[in-house]
Amino acid sequence: MHKASSTPRSSAYLNALTQEIQRKLQRALTSPSQRHNLLQELFADIALEVDDRAKDVILSREDLISAEDGIDGQLCFYDVLADYYVRVPESGKSILDLIVQLWSQSFASHIFALLFYKWLFEVELAQSEVLLRYSSALVQGATNVFWIDIQTNTRRFQSLFRYLVEEVALEPARLNKIPVQAQRDLYLLLSRFILFYNSVDKLQSFLEHFPAFPNGFLVGGPADFFVIELSDQLQKLKVEPVLLHYFSQIKVLQGMELRMTTSTRLKSCLYSFTSPGGPMYPTRAVRHAAWDALDTVFPVGQYPRHLISLFFRLLYPWYWPSSCWNFVISCIKAILFSVFGLIISSWETLRRPKRF
Repeated sequence: MHKASSTPRSSAYLNALTQEIQRKLQRALTSPSQRHNLLQELFADIALEVDDRAKDVILSREDLISAEDGIDGQLCFYDVLADYYVRVPESGKSILDLIVQLWSQSFASHIFALLFYKWLFEVELAQSEVLLRYSSALVQGATNVFWIDIQTNTRRFQSLFRYLVEEVALEPARLNKIPVQAQRDLYLLLSRFILFYNSVDKLQSFLEHFPAFPNGFLVGGPADFFVIELSDQLQKLKVEPVLLHYFSQIKVLQGMELRMTTSTRLKSCLYSFTSPGGPMYPTRAVRHAAWDALDTVFPVGQYPRHLISLFFRLLYPWYWPSSCWNFVISCIKAILFSVFGLIISSWETLRRPKRF
């Protein structure tokens, strides 16, 4: 992650951004009729990617070279502002006071989560009673911005997610700064998006740090809570590329020990995407990806499942033409690929020099 340099030029630039944010929040507070639009515009502004001219001012020379090489991906304004409010906490106090007054408004939690997600865990707060309010707002705001990424199939807020996983969820010292209920809510939130943000390599450590839940004796262990949240998330997804990505990542669950009820829940969820029509109305690509995920995670019983699915497909004649057509197309493609493969292998054999 690129961090803003602490040069006077960089500090002056970030201070000017802070004053502009404060001005827009003040306008939103005094203009009820324009409040929603002003907060929406402010959220869009801080979520923008930092342009090249601003990078020259904000970043140090080393980080600028790294950014040009594309090592850490895109850098947004909320990234550098979040670092700035950790380094200079008093600069964000006026903004925080205004956000608290706009607490119930749309996009207020979005803005808080983006600007103060590091401040909440890295700055010592004098009043511990406000931690529950701030941590709840963080979870709510992070949920909202992650869903924006889901709906647009982008990873603009990936740096926020990775910080919450790698620097908070896997770091007990920071995690314990927020109340226990907020810790549980945070883990459930991260469980729903960990596959989307390509963090399956952290899954084992993530489950090992999972907090205890009061109903754990009924639900199961950390893996059960994780899979339940993941199953509920899949049922809410409507964007085809995102569903395909989840199904490609979900194969990491193969061999995971789950309770029977949790396993059945995941099976039912995946199976609901394998048939055309309601309630999910999946596309053909989603249906095939769901079958692949189901057969990989639950290899036992895959052939009976396919036979049962075929039997039920036969009960709906209006699906026969499309199924037959896709079957014919698949056969033609398979034959053509085989012929081309045979031709290429024969050509390579003919070109190979003979040895006497």
